[in-house]
Amino acid sequence: MGRRPGFTLLEIMIVIAVIAVLAAIAIPNYVNTRTITQKTVCIENLKQIRGAVQVWAIVHEKTGTDTPTTADLVDNYLKRWPVCPKSGAAYEVPAVDAEPACPTDPANHHM
Repeated sequence: MGRRPGFTLLEIMIVIAVIAVLAAIAIPNYVNTRTITQKTVCIENLKQIRGAVQVWAIVHEKTGTDTPTTADLVDNYLKRWPVCPKSGAAYEVPAVDAEPACPTDPANHHM
């Protein structure tokens, strides 16, 4: 009897095991990288909001207790109002002297 070409059951099982090991390594790294990226983007959004509020205050000669509206900042100082990448929730507009805060995770996403 001649041998037919193809893979044996053992060879297929070895390939599946190698793929499973690679997936077990890659998936946690993907989740960790995504969490770090969301935090970084959130902090950058907070910096943009703080900068826009500060420029608004300088241009309009406002004091530390004044608070702009979203309409005051969008189009003039920001292209669009940012949202938290983790939840999609909108940031609140802070007063001139206040720091903006993440609506989703203020304990971990801060400047």
